[in-house]
Parts: sequence; structure tokens; C-alpha cells
Amino acid sequence: MSDVLTSTQPYILFELADTTFGIPSQIVQQMEMIEQITPVPNTLPFVEGVVFSRGQVIPAINLRVRFGLEKTSYNLRTRLIVIHSHHRTVGLIVDTAREFIAIPEQTIQPPPEGISNLSGRYLAGIATLGQRVILLLNVEELLINQLSVVS
Repeated sequence: MSDVLTSTQPYILFELADTTFGIPSQIVQQMEMIEQITPVPNTLPFVEGVVFSRGQVIPAINLRVRFGLEKTSYNLRTRLIVIHSHHRTVGLIVDTAREFIAIPEQTIQPPPEGISNLSGRYLAGIATLGQRVILLLNVEELLINQLSVVS
């Protein structure tokens, strides 16, 4: 059996507005419930503020707002996914997150050309598992290009 056929990457899956997204599990430090977010004046609209998590203060990014979706109230399913990538630690606020999955590389396709000018630059690829479609985020693109104002 070839390594190419069996190569998989682990992802943490989360949902925003009934859409499933995935981020590489190796950049996830922890997932936690939303407790206290301290607002910070004059930040970008999608920056909810900062949170104190495991001894450090980190920016909390509302991915619903970041992706142009309607902002909703937090509930018991809302999660803060703390990630570390490119020397930055941030919290991503998502509707729900509770699934860890290994995605075979052969099920991942590049984003369609038609969306590359919209939100496509934040997509690393699109995985299809049976009838399930998972949008895989390019977290580095999201952090490098959008949070330089915050850090």
C-alpha cells in the first residue's frame, strides 16, 4: 500500500452558520467555553476584545463577523479555539467545535477559482467525505494579513 493513498492530516472541525470548517490540529492549543471577553477600543469589527487564557492575554476573533455572517449571541455550545501560528496566539470564536478527524489528503481539493477573489484566500482547500463538505481554513493567511493591526 502506498503512503500517498494512506496519508491523512488531523483537523479540528467547527461550525459557523451550519457550515463545517476545519483547521490543522497541530496549531490548536486548546478549546474552551467563552467566559469573559474584555472589549478593546478602536479594534477591527471582528475583534471582540481580549481574553485571559492559561496565563496569557490573547485577542478574540469572532469568525462569524470576520466572514461577513450575522453575529449571534453566545450560548453553551459557543467555543473559543485558541490557536498558535506564525508566532501569534489568538482565540477564534465559533458556533460549536467538538470534532477531531483525520482527513485523507486525496479528499482535499483546491478552492474553486470562482471564489478565490472573495473569501477563497482564507481557504486552503475543500474536503469531501461522503456527502459531507468541509472548508479547510488557511489560518496563516487569516492571521498574517488581517491581524497585523491587532498585534
